[in-house]
Amino acid sequence: MRVLLYGTEGIGKSTFAAAAPSPIFLASEDGTAELDVARFPPPRVWTDVLDAIAELTTGEHEYRTLVIDTLDWLEPICWAHVVEQARDPKIKSIEGFGYGKGYQAALDAWRVFLAALEHLRNVRGMHVIMVAHAWIKPFANPEGDSYDRYELKLNAKAAGALKEWSDAVLFARYETFTLKDDRKRVRGVSSGARVIHTQRTAAWDSKNRYDLPDTLPLDWNAFAEAVAARRPVDASVSRGRIDALLERADEALRAIVRDTVVKAGEDAAQLARIADRLAAKINLQTEVGP
Repeated sequence: MRVLLYGTEGIGKSTFAAAAPSPIFLASEDGTAELDVARFPPPRVWTDVLDAIAELTTGEHEYRTLVIDTLDWLEPICWAHVVEQARDPKIKSIEGFGYGKGYQAALDAWRVFLAALEHLRNVRGMHVIMVAHAWIKPFANPEGDSYDRYELKLNAKAAGALKEWSDAVLFARYETFTLKDDRKRVRGVSSGARVIHTQRTAAWDSKNRYDLPDTLPLDWNAFAEAVAARRPVDASVSRGRIDALLERADEALRAIVRDTVVKAGEDAAQLARIADRLAAKINLQTEVGP
């Protein structure tokens, strides 16, 4: 699985990752010092990061999960690499490239990083868990009033690529409720429970390709069990089922479904839902007639 977990400081993100199968941490901060886990030496330069992934890809080991902890501590190392690669004495920081150009160059470096992780998964079958902090940023709502929301504590270009690559983007927080007193003042009350959210809301970005419940405990075993219980059939199986069903559909419905399938890509959960809805629609048409 490709998991990106982000949330507020100290909530237990590293502990969640440490409970994954046979993990090894590539940690650029010391937040895992109290955890009894295997670690690479803290990366000092960007090539240290890529070398560690390459070592896991080609070397002999029994690790089953690579944990990147944290992405936002890794980002300055990426930026320093981009500045160094520019080989221009006038460029001394990521902002020195000109408006937005440095962050675009950094995005290219992140894509190399993601390609290395994907190769690791394909060759060694390892889980990848990426951990990050959250910050609160204003959101310009195109449909109404703007508001604040939690986002990955990363440049927006990098955050977009990392979220797109991940199978699950999980937002971790303390379960909180709001209550009004007799003077109608609103106060927040926490249950003390630590939870992860798996679906996007106005307040945070989340997603998953496993059709998970909206909320789960902040616990690797609970997450893995939920994935195992709800994991959809392989995408190719759903595609085959859709193709067979489309032979019984009229041309207009075929066009709509094919367009929806293209948008779903390799999202197995979405393809399974498309197949289910298509079967229900065709069965209904069969029962009632044209």
